[in-house]
Amino acid sequence: MPTSHSRVGAASVCAAAVAFSGLAATGLLAAQPAAAADPAGYQNVRINEVTSLGNDTVELYNAGSTAVSLSGWKMSDDGFSPQSFTPSATTLAAGRFVTFNSPKGLGDADKLVIYTAGGAVVDRAEWATGKAKPAMARCGGDGTGAWTTTATATTFGAANAPGCPSSVPPASQVRINEVTSDGSDTVELYNGGTSAVGIGSWKYVDSDTAHSPVTISSSAPSATSIPAGGYVTFDSTLGLGDTDSLFLTDGNGTSVDSVAWPTGGAKPSDERCANGTGWFRTSATATPGSANSCTGGGGQTGRLLGGGGALTSGCTPEAPSGTGPAPAGTSAWPGGLDVTITDNVCAFTTSTGPEGRDVSGLAFDPANPSVLWAAKNKNWLYRLVKSNGTWVPDPSWSATGKQIRFAGGSGQPDSEGVTVGGNGHIYVTSERDNADNTVPKDTIMEFDPAATGSTLTPLHQWDMTAQFPQLDTGSKDDANLGFEGVGYVPDSWLTANGWVDPLTGAPYNPADYPLHGSGLYAAGLEWDGTLHVYGLNSDGTFTTFGAVTTGKASVMDVTFDAGTQRIVATCDNTCGETHTFMKVDAAGRIVPDVTYTNPAVMPTDNLEGFAIAPPSPCVAGAREAVWSDDGIHGFGSASSSYGHALYSGTFPC
Repeated sequence: MPTSHSRVGAASVCAAAVAFSGLAATGLLAAQPAAAADPAGYQNVRINEVTSLGNDTVELYNAGSTAVSLSGWKMSDDGFSPQSFTPSATTLAAGRFVTFNSPKGLGDADKLVIYTAGGAVVDRAEWATGKAKPAMARCGGDGTGAWTTTATATTFGAANAPGCPSSVPPASQVRINEVTSDGSDTVELYNGGTSAVGIGSWKYVDSDTAHSPVTISSSAPSATSIPAGGYVTFDSTLGLGDTDSLFLTDGNGTSVDSVAWPTGGAKPSDERCANGTGWFRTSATATPGSANSCTGGGGQTGRLLGGGGALTSGCTPEAPSGTGPAPAGTSAWPGGLDVTITDNVCAFTTSTGPEGRDVSGLAFDPANPSVLWAAKNKNWLYRLVKSNGTWVPDPSWSATGKQIRFAGGSGQPDSEGVTVGGNGHIYVTSERDNADNTVPKDTIMEFDPAATGSTLTPLHQWDMTAQFPQLDTGSKDDANLGFEGVGYVPDSWLTANGWVDPLTGAPYNPADYPLHGSGLYAAGLEWDGTLHVYGLNSDGTFTTFGAVTTGKASVMDVTFDAGTQRIVATCDNTCGETHTFMKVDAAGRIVPDVTYTNPAVMPTDNLEGFAIAPPSPCVAGAREAVWSDDGIHGFGSASSSYGHALYSGTFPC
């Protein structure tokens, strides 16, 4: 659960020389993020260059971090009759270009509209007579720059620098800076240039091709010009939908700027980050008429999608505590930057936790990747399955979760971490008994998921409390800094990578420990960020293999990822929302290899749980990653994430 301790100054996790070691072989860094399967995938695809000089060529550019499938996409001209086209590649990789020749022909003055296979408008460009000869291109940044007419040869399939004017016209420096589709349907324009720009005759239109463009002055009569470095706001008279687009043209009908958003993307607002530049993303706070807030970090392309709904009675989110910096040498999230809220609001209210908070540990079932296990601090265990893209309690197991007890059926385990063992059983850590929360009780409990009834008692329970006397001070805060996560580590990985048994000084031999099963367990200690490795024996005893340093101030979750062949130690906002991937080095020690932050679009909360799906359900090079917000706080009470615990993104296979 959220903590208030102040040990947030973690040491460097890994120097630049080791940050990337070994990961090329696993494909972790080299993998191309997946082609988007959901509607949000089109968000960062933009028309980047077009010519009506006879060959009628169009260039699309993907400014995002996720590859996008163009299968089934269509285009239209000013007749708005969509027609299939044949791109130079059917998948548009992140940061790359594709081209095609327009099947409809493009006129001297015309429009170009791009649609997904589902009919959503991706982008739209318009030009007045002669403006697309020799070509009209985005200048000053592929995908984000201002539309200008190029004076020299075109650059289809490559960056737009050659042929672009040395400086764009003042009117081209006006950008759509923020939009809302929550009922106010407000549009904000920003002038990033050094001189005022007259906009009295400028027009805007949404994605409905039946709508005619509307002048800004008809929506805001006083909006005749926009000063240098200034803003103009107006309310769209066309209305803006939950899934929609907005296109801005000058008085001649030439495109100035555009933005498109998937469902929920402009609620509360959709804004450029950083202000006036970069790509759009959902913000927790609308700021019309002033600089964008860019809540969650600026300059990224990710979107936070979904969420919303009224809090149920008694459901009370909790603000994060203990925020600290990320370890030195931390790398950006290697997967897709779009993240979706994937639980129902206040979904985890229980009799011992009616406030709905405290979902902590997460673990995919390696034998069934469609199942996600979740532990709630107040002695509850959930088996989650997907329903219409949302993780919900499996009604065939328990629609409300099952309450867990200590051995003998007593107490209220402060259940924090969860993992699936090699035998298919569920292993849960507890750091104290919530019925006596000033006393530590650092245990690992084994549960049979096939057991019937609404309450589960452990088949075995291993108590390591005596190993951590520093937690037994009579303070509930110190007692709350024990086992926060646990991960099952297969013997096969330890032996294949040459792990040296610290008890013998020789390569690890599982046969030396005949009662331990098929793997060891790494328990993460929140107190100091160490991993403690144990063999859990079938007779109720355990073998202690010692502690592993993660280089982090704390550990909130632990998992073994079969895809990257790494142990992953996760820390929440205490360590800058980071995940350290641990390898076995040449000396046979488990050591940090590389550390990643979360996608920047995510809130800075007590995101205590983290799980990566097994490689088996990979789609186009990516698989699901899931986070849990222990405080269900999201971006706060004004945001669609308020009251939600689970977030889903993508990670390379």
